[in-house]
Amino acid sequence: MRREIVVPPSGMHRTGEVVGRSTQRSIKPAFRTTKTSQKLKILPEDEEGGPSTDVEEYLGLTGVYDQIEHMRGAQDLRNEINRLKNLPPGSLPRVTAYATASSYTMTQLFKWIQSRKAQNDTAPKLLDECIYSPFVYGPSEAIAINMEENLIDDEPQSTAFQESYIPIKSEVFIFDYGVVVIWGMDERHEKEFLQELEPFEVEKVDEGDIETEELEFYINSKAQSRIYNDVISLRTTKGHMAKLAISHAIAQATKLSLYEGLVDETIEATRHIPQRMAESGTVEMTRKGLIKKIGQLFIMRVNVNLVSNILDTPEIFWSEPTLQPLYMAIREYLEIPQRVEIMNHRVSVISDLLDMLNGHLNGMHGEFLEWIVIILIGKFEI
Repeated sequence: MRREIVVPPSGMHRTGEVVGRSTQRSIKPAFRTTKTSQKLKILPEDEEGGPSTDVEEYLGLTGVYDQIEHMRGAQDLRNEINRLKNLPPGSLPRVTAYATASSYTMTQLFKWIQSRKAQNDTAPKLLDECIYSPFVYGPSEAIAINMEENLIDDEPQSTAFQESYIPIKSEVFIFDYGVVVIWGMDERHEKEFLQELEPFEVEKVDEGDIETEELEFYINSKAQSRIYNDVISLRTTKGHMAKLAISHAIAQATKLSLYEGLVDETIEATRHIPQRMAESGTVEMTRKGLIKKIGQLFIMRVNVNLVSNILDTPEIFWSEPTLQPLYMAIREYLEIPQRVEIMNHRVSVISDLLDMLNGHLNGMHGEFLEWIVIILIGKFEI
């Protein structure tokens, strides 16, 4: 079976439904521009003697293709990208990440996945902070693009694009900091897997706060791997290490989204404090309420410091250095460095507010002691 293919901006059709739960939530604004912009990222190849190309551009800008003409098959890449714009939603297999908990009980989870070998064709491997395994509920397929020289067209360099479907196994990458990345499952099976994952969650995220990243992928063995509009092009379905590198970056971006939301909510919830100080010259809060607010802000700052550790380069790339360029390319596409810088700036605002409230609390305590001294002196004089 052969059909023509085009690809939609998949990152733009997120639903408001919390997968695996019945509750509905409102759609949150995107924390990265690549959810709504047409961004192309060429991924480094791990081939001996092959050039490593790293090109990042936005389609639609003048001269974008002039900058990639040096690539082999640039005309094929141009034609394929143009064709990939209009593929109906759901035609490509999914790559979906969910931040569902603070962490997972990895030892028990590994044993449970092992026990599902007969039922779900599992074969778990522990890769540092990640459990990888195939996890099959039913047959899955991926689109493979076949590029053939067009012998009919008058233009000698034109290429005919045809597609076929190849069988794949759905796979899961479960990270110990509470994020799972699922490759090749349909949405119904993703819900089922998330429900089965719940007993192993530590400090579950509230239903309305679950963050997701939704991407898609396909196979093109004749072109360099790339990601465009949240659609990943892979050269092969064999092996899981390349997917591991990609999944590490996607998982970190998903966890980062969770904390970006928490920081924004904290800033919004405390916005009134400096405003009232400016208007009245004092903090209109009781000592108990002030201490509670200081504690909340301190917990937020500690949590952001913890997520900063999560966003460090994973240790596995020390033993697998050839995978690091691929990880870094996806990390840049997901704009993790820029987002971390913005979040740290917002946290510094929270830290300034925390210092100000601490100073105000100390001032209140000092004033209280002064009144006690004055009262005691007055009594002794009488």
